[in-house]
Amino acid sequence: MEKLRYPFIPNFLLGVAGGLNYLKFVNAAKSARKNQEKTLREILTISKDTEYGRQHHFTDILAAKDDTELYALYQKNVSPNNYEDLQPYIERHKNGEQNLLFPGKPALYATTSGTTKEPKWIPITQRYLKDVYGKMNLAWLYTLIKHRRMVFSGSLVSIVGKVIEGYAPDGTICGSISGFAQRDCPQWMKDLSPYPFTVYEIEDYNARYYAIMRFGIEHNTTLIITANPSTIVEMQNNVNENFDRYVEDIEKGTISEEFDIPERIRESFKPFLKPNPARAAELRALKAKYGTVLPKHYWPDFQLLTTWRCGNTKVYLDKFKDSFPSQMYHQEFSYYSTECRFGLVTDDTNNTVLCPHMHYYEFVAEEDIDKPDSEKRFLQMYQLEEGKRYITYVTTYAGLYRYNMNDMVVVGPRYWDTPSVQLVQKINGIVTMTGEKLHEKQFIDAVREVEKTMHTPLRFFIGFADLEASAYHFYYEFADQTTSQATAEQFSAEVDNLLKQYNIEYKTKRNSLRVKDPISHRLQANSFEQFKAQCIADGLRDGQFKLNLLLQDEKRHAKFKKLVIEDK
Repeated sequence: MEKLRYPFIPNFLLGVAGGLNYLKFVNAAKSARKNQEKTLREILTISKDTEYGRQHHFTDILAAKDDTELYALYQKNVSPNNYEDLQPYIERHKNGEQNLLFPGKPALYATTSGTTKEPKWIPITQRYLKDVYGKMNLAWLYTLIKHRRMVFSGSLVSIVGKVIEGYAPDGTICGSISGFAQRDCPQWMKDLSPYPFTVYEIEDYNARYYAIMRFGIEHNTTLIITANPSTIVEMQNNVNENFDRYVEDIEKGTISEEFDIPERIRESFKPFLKPNPARAAELRALKAKYGTVLPKHYWPDFQLLTTWRCGNTKVYLDKFKDSFPSQMYHQEFSYYSTECRFGLVTDDTNNTVLCPHMHYYEFVAEEDIDKPDSEKRFLQMYQLEEGKRYITYVTTYAGLYRYNMNDMVVVGPRYWDTPSVQLVQKINGIVTMTGEKLHEKQFIDAVREVEKTMHTPLRFFIGFADLEASAYHFYYEFADQTTSQATAEQFSAEVDNLLKQYNIEYKTKRNSLRVKDPISHRLQANSFEQFKAQCIADGLRDGQFKLNLLLQDEKRHAKFKKLVIEDK
């Protein structure tokens, strides 16, 4: 195996550029209230002459004498927004119009799943690219070397989406936010990759994992960057299944023809391929010694893994517990979404410290979630209480104003004057096990469509996310109680296909095997009535009874498991 090289250049460059931006972050955290006012004023000033700014009286808001008046005027003139509220402006931007949500037009769009069949096109401005995906990323990379000085001493494996997934009507590119971050990372970081970035253009996920890990285990990898810990599980599954094939490819300097990799991409691999019989012999010896070869065996010098560690992702962490070397540091990736990078993780907790100089934040307490917007109390960062749960709203330099993230967070300890937060879950009919953000409406629409196409009516249906199985359970009460299990499974397959069409994140997670095939169940007659009766018998008042049709709730799931028709 290659010897580690001391990362003088990466550590020096990050110590200067990353350290400077980290210091700015720390200084901002010391005066959170002051910086929140400054940030909101600057966002409104930049966009006051745009169509949205004029319609919502940004100039009048800016006349406020202090931060309290500023926030009050902002809330008075700008209503909370979901994507659908901003979509008319975004659609016009996509068709080439300028000065709508912000001056000029987007530099690019980042796509993510929406509530309907169409994905969200999140606009990204040049300012946002420079600050959030430039300066903040440098500060984040600096935190890696703070934890492990040798983190950049070997190869770097990262898993990102495609940079270009399509184009707006005016020609502006759209793609994944992780792909853009990879594209714009420092050159020295790109040089640490053991494969060309064309690997991320492989459509077949099994082939993509194969290519990444075939290159990855040949080299002395010291860092993995990926948001989803479920990806680590799938990568190791690929190693377990294809280890002997990896070794043969490494020995010969090839990449197996058994995988669906386009010839254009295979050509790009050639400069990275050369026979390596010595490494192949090492890997064969590891298999002879251990049987199942784990990262701690083929990457004994591994330094740092960064993934999400909070919210629903925790269940995946147990699946690779003790798989990595003992010296490895596992860093929380931070509260991060396509719409907003909320902040930085500064210690070994899962808490993300908010960035008061990069975004303007608002919060609604958990107990106020179900109130109309006009009755909600929108809180400022300095009003948050440790241990309490809140819903997050964000205003960004990229045209999102009072944008409802539909995320519930719990507040952790303060870092200087700034609170930290940790994601708890999605809310309002959104379920996510590994980032797929499946909407209840999408599930309902898919089921109703399959009812029509299969001519198989239902009396009731419901879906549950199963974190342990990394799969959705779909329960159907068919109008015809003699409907077979085979028909139920066909029904689920059709629903699954439609969900892939409706939700690009769901499609990605299904294709990459991070979300498994749905599991089908047939329900007894009057299943909803039986379920409700049981809930009321357990003490729930009839007036309090509410039921979403897509849930992650083990207590309710357990009740439906008892209502399944068992095959005799």
